[in-house]
Amino acid sequence: MTAVIEVAGLDKSYRTEAGDVAVLHQVGLRIDQGEFVAVMGPSGSGKSTFMNILGCLDRPSGGSYRLTGRPVAELDRDALAQLRNQTIGFVFQGFNLLPRATLEDNVALPLVYAGVGRHERRQRARALLERVGLGRYAQSRPNQISGGQQQRVAIARALVGQPRLILADEPTGNLDSKTSEEVMALFCQLNDEGITIVLVTHEHDIAAYAKRLVRFLDGRIVEDHPVLPRSWPPC
Repeated sequence: MTAVIEVAGLDKSYRTEAGDVAVLHQVGLRIDQGEFVAVMGPSGSGKSTFMNILGCLDRPSGGSYRLTGRPVAELDRDALAQLRNQTIGFVFQGFNLLPRATLEDNVALPLVYAGVGRHERRQRARALLERVGLGRYAQSRPNQISGGQQQRVAIARALVGQPRLILADEPTGNLDSKTSEEVMALFCQLNDEGITIVLVTHEHDIAAYAKRLVRFLDGRIVEDHPVLPRSWPPC
């Protein structure tokens, strides 16, 4: 199997007026292409810091991180931004859509930074809005659709760059149970197509959609095992 994520001996600490605060301690993890991993842990366990490092939004204080085989620490800011744009799709709890832009423009935004032409941007954005069931709302604004629909737009935006990896941070945190099931069913479809998914959640029923569970506590991985097959959820 090809590794998408490889971390070894990962440490992270932050400097404060009271001294250094250690958040991650000697974390090691490998995630292969096509895996679906749920990351869990209580508040302050280090899981969000870990996800920020995986997303190249923060750098570790020690240890190594290779993303699709490339050593992240050796990349300058421009190379890191390019790798992130080409490899990772982000989905957040808060949707993070531009309120004054149309849904089509929101989905197409990563392609602007990638230098893709306007015609192709529109085509790819519309195709993904169709895929998530929102093609007819392409010219609508985010405040004209529901929260669940906004999250589907966010997923379409994450996919528009054709990433190998999706990092989802509490993607169902603002959704009701029925809408959460619909969003998670979409993640399952994407994983079935070979996209690697790493998802942070506090909800056990959401984690049950994944195929592997990694649990953090006090900045360390304390569990890492397959999720047992079951008749529910629909994945």
